[in-house]
Amino acid sequence: MNNKYSAGILLLLAGLVILLGKWGVFSFLGSIFWPILVLIPGILIHVLYFGRVLPAITLVPGGMLVVYAILFIFCNALGWSNLRYLWPLFIFGVALGMYEYYLFGSPKQRYIKTAAIGLGAASIVGLLLVALWGWGIYVVALLCVGAGLYLMFGTRKRR
Repeated sequence: MNNKYSAGILLLLAGLVILLGKWGVFSFLGSIFWPILVLIPGILIHVLYFGRVLPAITLVPGGMLVVYAILFIFCNALGWSNLRYLWPLFIFGVALGMYEYYLFGSPKQRYIKTAAIGLGAASIVGLLLVALWGWGIYVVALLCVGAGLYLMFGTRKRR
């Protein structure tokens, strides 16, 4: 009697899984929540490091995975076309991971901090250039026109 009941539950669950799969429920959930599969290992690496299980160097890929997962969640929610503007955040992920390694690693190696800050600056410059390349070039053009007009007419001394 107990075996029949267990087998019935297993068949019922198998049928429900098959129906949900055919209706597209799993593909829908997977298409929305897949960036969490990138976020979980990143957080797990941090937890294992602070639990003294992993060495400090693992913070580099851990930081990268967390930044990339946040970027993927953002693009998944608001559209993947935003990635053409946000691609410098991939460089920022490496910078953050290296900076975490510098902060929490036992030997404080100056070149790691320098590389992390350099990559972070390159990421910011990349974001600024992407912004200027699109709509920001109009802001630069208007600033140049305004500065030119100010130099021509605003600095004239009265006699």
